Amino acid sequence: MKTQFTDFHPVRRDRLVQENRHDAYKAKHKLPEPTVCPQCGAVFHEGRWQWLARPAEAHEEMCPACHRIQDAFPAGYVTVSGPFFKDHREELLHLARNEEARAKAEHPLKRIMNIEDQDDGVQITTTDIHLARGIGEALHHAYQGELEYHYNEQENLLRVVWER
Repeated sequence: MKTQFTDFHPVRRDRLVQENRHDAYKAKHKLPEPTVCPQCGAVFHEGRWQWLARPAEAHEEMCPACHRIQDAFPAGYVTVSGPFFKDHREELLHLARNEEARAKAEHPLKRIMNIEDQDDGVQITTTDIHLARGIGEALHHAYQGELEYHYNEQENLLRVVWER
């Protein structure tokens, strides 16, 4: 006997169900509006964090970016290395800072946490995976080189490696 639904697959109860991605820095509840971050002054308004004037009598709660910075728990790592980096260090770091400023102007949660020197280059940590990707793309667009992305979905973590 042929089944009526050709694309129908019965639910299997013998498989391990994968949890949805868990982000400890995402709000577990809807924040009251307006909410202000006491660290950076960003305002949660109309469902998202924005750069606005501080409203009177606003609820205070730390934004996810400041929370990540306080916990030293980045969402993105950008590793920049190679002989080209050694010769153009300040220029490349200036490009990364400009990319952060452009992204942060509209999205307060996109920030560079730290820039740390390594043996053959530098590692930039970010509060957001999209900023890490944007820095890598900006470096690749401006100077070519080799660009790699390594995304860990379970940890919501992106590692970007640029070398030239």
